[in-house]
Amino acid sequence: MTAGVEALGLAAAILLLVGAAFSAIVWPPFWRRVAADPRARDADGRATRFLRVHAVLIGTALVIALAQAVVGVWWLIAR
Repeated sequence: MTAGVEALGLAAAILLLVGAAFSAIVWPPFWRRVAADPRARDADGRATRFLRVHAVLIGTALVIALAQAVVGVWWLIAR
């Protein structure tokens, strides 16, 4: 493998890990703010569409972050 291709692979792996770390740091506090928002629950205390939509979005972002982390680590190990 040429040095340029190897450096590109290292950069891609690091980029994946940075993206995963960013998501792992940013989304949990955002979830806490969403859950505490008055729009999250109706008068009976049931979850509203606002809460459910944000739960799906944040859950999806965290699953993607996990996949990014796994691929980033795999890429580093496979070098």
